[in-house]
This record gives sequence, C-alpha cells and structure tokens, in this order.
Amino acid sequence: MRDLVIVPHTHWDREWYLPFQRFRLQLVNLLDELLDTMERDDRHRFTLDGQLAAVDDYLEVRPEARERIVSLVKAGRLAIGPWDILMDEFLCSGEQMVRNLERGIRRSTELGGVMPVGYLPDMFGHIAQMPQILHRAGLRHACVHRGVPTSVTTDSFAWTAPDGTAVRTRYLAAGGYGNAAGLLADADSVAERVAELSQRMTPWALPGTSTPLLGMLGSDHTAPAPQAPDQLAAATALTGVPTRLETLAAFFAELPESVEGLPAVHGELRSHARANILPGVNSVRPQLKRAMSLAERAVERYAEPLAALYGDGGEQRFLDMAWQRLIAVSGHDSVTGCGCDETAVQVAARMAEAEQLGQAVCDMIGRRLAADVPQDAVLVVNPSPHPRSGVVMVAAERDGGEVLADDRVPGAVALARVHGTELYGRHITAWDITGDTLTFRVARHTSLPFDVSEVREALVRRGGDWRGDPVRVRILALPEEEVPVWVEVPPLGHAAVRAPAAGTVPVLPPHDVRADGRTLDNGLLRVEVASDGTLTLEADGVRTTGVGTLQDGGDLGDTYNYAPPQADLLVEQPDEVRVSALRRSPLTSALRIERDYRWPATGDFATGGRSARTEPVTVVTEVELRAGERYVRLAVRFDNRCEDHRLRLRLPLPRRAHSSFAEGQFAVVERGLTAEGGGGEEPVATFPAAGFVAAGGLAVLLQEYSEYELVDDGDELALTLLRAVGSISRNRHVYRDEPAGPQVPTPGAQVRGERVVTLALAPYAGDWQDGDVLRSAEEFRHGLYGVPGRAPRGGRLPEPVSGLSVTGPGVVLTAVRARDEGWTEVRFVAEAGAATRARITGDFTRARRTDLLGRPEEDLPVTDGVLTVPVGAWEIATVQLAR
Repeated sequence: MRDLVIVPHTHWDREWYLPFQRFRLQLVNLLDELLDTMERDDRHRFTLDGQLAAVDDYLEVRPEARERIVSLVKAGRLAIGPWDILMDEFLCSGEQMVRNLERGIRRSTELGGVMPVGYLPDMFGHIAQMPQILHRAGLRHACVHRGVPTSVTTDSFAWTAPDGTAVRTRYLAAGGYGNAAGLLADADSVAERVAELSQRMTPWALPGTSTPLLGMLGSDHTAPAPQAPDQLAAATALTGVPTRLETLAAFFAELPESVEGLPAVHGELRSHARANILPGVNSVRPQLKRAMSLAERAVERYAEPLAALYGDGGEQRFLDMAWQRLIAVSGHDSVTGCGCDETAVQVAARMAEAEQLGQAVCDMIGRRLAADVPQDAVLVVNPSPHPRSGVVMVAAERDGGEVLADDRVPGAVALARVHGTELYGRHITAWDITGDTLTFRVARHTSLPFDVSEVREALVRRGGDWRGDPVRVRILALPEEEVPVWVEVPPLGHAAVRAPAAGTVPVLPPHDVRADGRTLDNGLLRVEVASDGTLTLEADGVRTTGVGTLQDGGDLGDTYNYAPPQADLLVEQPDEVRVSALRRSPLTSALRIERDYRWPATGDFATGGRSARTEPVTVVTEVELRAGERYVRLAVRFDNRCEDHRLRLRLPLPRRAHSSFAEGQFAVVERGLTAEGGGGEEPVATFPAAGFVAAGGLAVLLQEYSEYELVDDGDELALTLLRAVGSISRNRHVYRDEPAGPQVPTPGAQVRGERVVTLALAPYAGDWQDGDVLRSAEEFRHGLYGVPGRAPRGGRLPEPVSGLSVTGPGVVLTAVRARDEGWTEVRFVAEAGAATRARITGDFTRARRTDLLGRPEEDLPVTDGVLTVPVGAWEIATVQLAR
C-alpha cells in the first residue's frame, strides 16, 4: 500500500468576484489563524499556493509577523514561492513570467527559503515553453491540473518543451488542487474518506514505483484544519493507509528529478479532456488585453533597453515599480477579466500605471538624448536589435501664423496666463508691445530665455494701471502639420531627422506607395477595397479576396466561455459602405472604410436568441500601406452599443490550412482545426495569440493579446474583436456542465463604448518561416518613435548612434536590461524551429552565458565587440555583456 501524503493548503485568488482589498481582509484573518495554529502544534504543515504575493500582501498589514513566517519557513513547515503571482500563462509575455519567477524566488529566499516546484494549480492551460522556463530557473519539478490530455494516464509524466527540455511533472489527478478538500469535513467519516481517497488515487500511481499518493487538502480561500494531525493519525490506525501531513516542497523532495522512464507529453497543455480550461477568458474584457500589451511593450522593449544602453542608473526604481505592477495584474483572475467589475477597474489602473512608468523612463532618457537635436527636428529611437528603415510621422511647423487668441483683458490677467514659457499649450518664442497690443508668438518648442518680469516692466513703462487697465493680447502660433518622414536608424539606436521643407519633394525610398482610387500598391503588396468594404490582398503571387468581413453573432455565455444562442442571428452584410481617401503620400497612403450595420441590442435569454430591437453601429476601418512594408495596417474602430454578442473579423486564406501557427510566450505553436474534449466543457478550437498568427499563406500581425479560430475547414481565419457578456459565470451554460464561478453580474464586461483594434495583414508564399513573418511582426509590434529635439532651431543634426545588434535567422529578442556590476543582460529565442547562431555586436569586451535568473554558467569569447552564440531550436538563451 502506498503512502498517502496530505498537503494542507489554500488556493488564494488574490482578486476575483471580490476586489483585492476585500479579499485581503480575509487573507489576513486566515494567516493570523494559520500562524497561531502552527505555533501551537508543530505537527502542522501548510503550503501557501506557490505564490509569494499572499505573504507580501499579509506582511503589508502585519509587518510584525515577519519573523514568525521566517521561522516556519526555515523549519520546513510552511512552503512559499516560487512564483510571485499565479499568472495566466497565455495573457502575459514570456519575459514577464521570468520576472515573476525571479521576484518570487528572491523574496521567498529572503523569507527563509523557496519551494523548488513549478506549482501551476489553476491556470487555464499551460504554455509550451514552461518546462524550459522552470528548468532554466533551476526548478526540476512541475505540478499541474488543467489542460492535461487523455494520453496522460498516470500521475507523473515528462513534460517536454519545444527545445527538448523536460521536467518531471505531477498531475493533480482525481480532483485537481482540491482532490482531498472534503477529507476532514465530517469528523466521523475521516477514516472512510481517507480509504476512499487512497483507492481513487491508486490507479493513477506510476507503475513500477513506490512514490506516495498526493492529496491536496484545501481549495479556494480555505483555512487550515486545526484537528488535522489527530484526525489523520486516527484514520491511519483504522484503515492501515500510511497517511501523513507534509508541505508540497517536502512531498517533491522525496521524488527523483529524473524524467527517465516517464511518459512524455510535448508542448502546450490545452486539452479540455480532464478539466475545464475556460478559453473564453482570452477574449472577454478586451480592453484589459490591449492595456496589458501596451504596458508590457512600454516596459520590456522601450524603457528597459533604453535604460540599459543609455541610462545612468537613476531609472531603475521606476522600472522596478513598473514590473511590480505588471506582475500584479498577470494573475489568472486579473488580466483574464473573469472577475467582478471592481476588480477589472483596479487591474486596468495598475496596467495604466505600469505603462506610464515605462513612458516616464523613456521621457527621462529621451530628453537627455535629444538635448543636441534641434527643435525643428526629431530624434527617432529604434527598439529593434537590427537596423530599421521606415516611416515616422513628424509634426512640422510651417510658415504663416494662426491666431489662437485676440481679446482685451487686464494686464495682470494676461500675465497670469503665462506659466514659465507655456501659453495656450505652446511655448513663447517671441513677444512685443506695439501701442496697446501685446503680442506673443508661440510654437511647440522654444529656446528663448523668457522672463515674464520683462513683459511686466514693459507694461509698467506704458503708464497707467498696468494691472487693471485692459490691454489687447494677441497670441500667434506657427501652424503645424503631421508629415511622413523616411528615416534609417541603427539597431537599438537613434538618429535625428527633419521634416522636409514645405513644397519640396522628398527623396523616395524603394517601394514607395502608389494610390489610385481604392487601390494601394508599394510594389511589395497590393491592396484593393471592394464595394462591400472587404479587401483583396496580393503579394509574391499570393492572392486572397473578401478579407475583412465583420461577423456579429450572439453570445449568451459568461467571462469564461462563449455560448452561442440556440437561435443565433449572424449579421455580416453592411447596410451602407463609404470609402474615402484618408491620406495620399509616396511614404504612406491610407483609405477610410465606413460600414453601417444594425446589430441586435441584447441577448434574449428567455428564448435563447437575440433581441428584435437593434442598434445602429458604424464600423470605421483605416487601411494604411507604408513604403517598404510587406504588410497592410488596419485600425478598426466602433462604438459598441450592444450587449451579449461576439464580433469577429473574417479573413479568407490564400489556401486551405490544416493548422495554424501562433506566436505566444517564447515560441510559435502549431495548432489544428479541433480541440480534445471530454471533461465537461465543449472543446472549442479558439486559441490565444500574442505576436502573430499565420495560416494558409496569410499572417495576422497583432498588437494585443487576441483570440482566433480556423473556420470553414481551414479556408478562413476568424479573429475575435469583441466578446460582450454580463456575468462572471452562468449556472446554465450550453458549453459547460458546471459553473466556473459565482453568477455575479458584470455590466462592465459588456464593453460598451469605443473599441479600437490595430493589426496588420501579410500574405506570404511557402511556409510562415519563409515569409519574413518574424521580422514583420517585430517591426509592426515595436514601432519607431520620435522624441522632440531640444537644441536651438536650425542647428546641425547629430550623427546616428548604434546601441546593440542582435541578429541571426529566426532569432527573436525578448529583453535587454541592466544588471549588477556593470553587466547588460540580453535574452533571445530561436523561434524559427531550427538551430541557429546569434551574432551580437556592441561596445563590450566580456560575455558570459547565464541561466534565466542571471546566475553565471560559462564565459564566452568576444572578438572586437562581436559575440557569436550557437542557439538550439526553440532555445531561450540568456547572455550578459560588459566592457
């Protein structure tokens, strides 16, 4: 008979159907009780859910309890970490997961020790690269529940990442993280329930081994059971089942680390067969997914590399605060949007703060870099690790004058409107007094050493009561216009550029844009708008038509799962279509498509259909083609005035696809047309994507976390633009047997108001690896951006500056950051599915490989500022560089 190890624990949803602070009050009470219980009886063991946030949230309220926690952790009785937050793996970046793990391990170590287990109890499926992430962070065990396929028939398997890295993984069989939750519910039935649990778990035990069975004594927000040691001792005596209390860390310490002989499972875990994976969280509250994407990019790919390459160290605290907020919103009930409206509001605020902190660092360093750039020019920053050329929009000041104000006010009032050099949102470049008229000239920038006291003295010299006497005040502004400018920028570097003088013809780059009626063509891609507002795309001999149909259908589901109405009404054809030219230039041309619809106003839950009442909705799509780009940019905007519906963008493929390829977290994952079912949830083939999804010769480049599906037997790809629902969970759901949470109304999840989706479409020939998709996705997602110059107008432009170059076939950069002792850390992945060599060039003389947490592994040879690093297929490589 196998030993039965009982692990008392709580699964702590930091915020969910209640907002964070209301749940924290419960957490404080629970941990107060836990500490008292454990200190009274040293037989108790407890595991704090694998996330350090529960401890930090508690200590913020009870800082005096720190040493009590440290004592229990050091004694091996309380298990904490290794994560900071139990995140949703598909709705945050791979880099964010690394920082999450890094922060959790560091803080746990400070508090006495870290649980060396990749505990992943309640995520809604698992990413393909998680085994490699865990292994490269020094963790050799994983523990999972949702997403496990039917091919797993034992409680242990070798979970294998795309690069071949495997970790020994325990499947929480027969009930997940609560498989022993009711064990002690009835004092008179403990022995009987222990025997039943042992019998239920034994068939899952790995044959040929004596490893113990694992019973998880706990569930959502559960407190410790004070009588557990006595009750389990009594049950052992009655049943003969050797039962003992342990932490999860102690349980895994008894297991071998080797995966030899274990059945192998490769890649992501997204099967519906064993448990619900609740895929609808990927499309509900899309504003949160967009906000997360914006915040991550602001911090990961703009602020942090700028600070590492051009900062002075003073930015690090801002970056630390940004990462803390990013990790805090990655929770599997936070970014997913499957909580109450109050939770969603708080999550959105933290995302906004993270983005603002990243932008603050960019502002800080950008101003410093732009100090020598004239005010009539712009410093353009390249966030990519290779040279970039492309179009940036620059605000250009033109000759003439625009009257912003012309009125008579007392002199004191006139001067009170001046704040430093700012007036009417511009800056004073000149002023004069002629007769009774005070004239200010303003522009976006100024180099005038302006002192308002000089204007006051000039008014005094006019005589009379300068404070109270009215004076005519005229404010003249140089007119501005946004003009496209072609620029070439070194890798992770910057270059200055001026807008061409008015009336001059700029030198055109290769593949400039020709616009003719409803057609845009740059020689690489041809785009034509049809009368119904759909697009025809043609590139490299690949052609597809009817692209961009909008399909609106009902959704009677909840934040977890889509649910089609029994009598659905699909609206696809617009009532009216208008197409107009938005911008025409050899560098960038754009068309504006307006499509009018009438969508059903709400779902009809009584009849299982949609309401007869409709709302008028106009969807505006801006179609932009730029010089030199192999993709067309789309911006889709509409005011959502309806409820209980799903809007999808239908994209016919150039050729039928039998599978799709989606970039997510450190990998591009292949998925088929169907999903495995069997666990009480409809197996839907809607999947998450982060950077792009490619299928059948068409790549969709993304700027926010999105949901897609191959439909019509692989002839079309459907991208979800909006899913609007009104409840956290619904007790009756056509796609799910049981509730996924409480039936709490969520009017905010109906997402009323403006919705904006930006994406790009890139046809390609051959396989997606042959179509330059990785580079296009990198450049679309991480655009060049400008910083206004600060030096006097008309000066010479400074020379371009190169930062750090990281190139190689299939090499994708994920991080550049400053580390201790002058090291700069660079992380990249071989995402094309083949072994490659990364070439790194920059101002450094030393290099070393490290693990994911930055711990040195081996020194690397550097020759004249060049480092060549062999990288295996799908390998996540981390190197550190120093002068």
